[in-house]
Amino acid sequence: MLSAAAALGLAACSKSSETCEMDPAVAQVEAPVRLERLEKSFFQIRTTADADRFLREHSLFARQFLQSGQYPAGVLSATLTRLATNEGLQKLGAQADTTFTAAGLEQQLHPMFQYLRYYFPDFKVPPVKTFVSGLSQDLFVNDSLLVISTDYFVGPQAVYQPNVPAYIQRRYTREHVLPTVALAISSKYNQKQLTNQTMLSEMVQFGKALYFAEKILPCTADSLLMGYTDKEMAGVYFNEGKIWAHFLEKNLLYNTAPFTIQKYIGERPNIPEIDKTCPGRVGAWMGWQIVRKYMAEHPEITLKQLMAEKDAQRILNGSRYRPKVNRGKV
Repeated sequence: MLSAAAALGLAACSKSSETCEMDPAVAQVEAPVRLERLEKSFFQIRTTADADRFLREHSLFARQFLQSGQYPAGVLSATLTRLATNEGLQKLGAQADTTFTAAGLEQQLHPMFQYLRYYFPDFKVPPVKTFVSGLSQDLFVNDSLLVISTDYFVGPQAVYQPNVPAYIQRRYTREHVLPTVALAISSKYNQKQLTNQTMLSEMVQFGKALYFAEKILPCTADSLLMGYTDKEMAGVYFNEGKIWAHFLEKNLLYNTAPFTIQKYIGERPNIPEIDKTCPGRVGAWMGWQIVRKYMAEHPEITLKQLMAEKDAQRILNGSRYRPKVNRGKV
């Protein structure tokens, strides 16, 4: 899909230093981060009595992340005890502990929350907990709690890897933590039509989420936000016009078949319907480009207004999105 020369020319997709300079108005926003490393007390559990005490002391975490109310008495305590005393998980926990420091995470999260509160002043920064879940859940976020399972994001050197395909597994690194958090938080604001779901509406929905993440993480490379390799990122930019032409020629934009929509937006290693080297979820990436063009055409529209906009057709029309087919060597 992309020549080596083009890949070298377009790879990186990193933000310029100008983009990364925090606006003085954003710098004034207060967004204190309260972070607690729950894995430390978790790995001190030796008996079910210890586990019961852990659950009592962290009752909000127990209810919301561990879903403690769903288990018969004693089951969750026994499970936590078994996990906390497992030598393999202890090794993974030690790796997670050296990969992530409390100060490092706070330093990363703080500017993201400042941007969030700049665009959405009513947003309240939730307490942040880190945990070693035994690779059962990577992230949890709602209005009252943010939990990051650090064992998921240790990276390729981890003694145990998440049980997912390689093309998804590569997104579980330290650098992907903030993009994962940002995309999760976007769902709080990302409005959509609940009926007449089309390919276009799903594309724009994902595009709005990625644009949201881009705005609150302005120094983060597109490749990290999208979860693509640099080569894949360069490839889709180089072939943007050809990918868009495929959607038009195959009359995909207004297709309502869930299976067809998933082929272009859901998790897949590639999309051979376009090209064997075209990465999965390219429909989401294309939705991002539509939203970017829309916001460039309408600088008066705020991020809050964008996220509240449910009409994908209005966004497409207003974007005047018409990428040209690159005639260069592929």
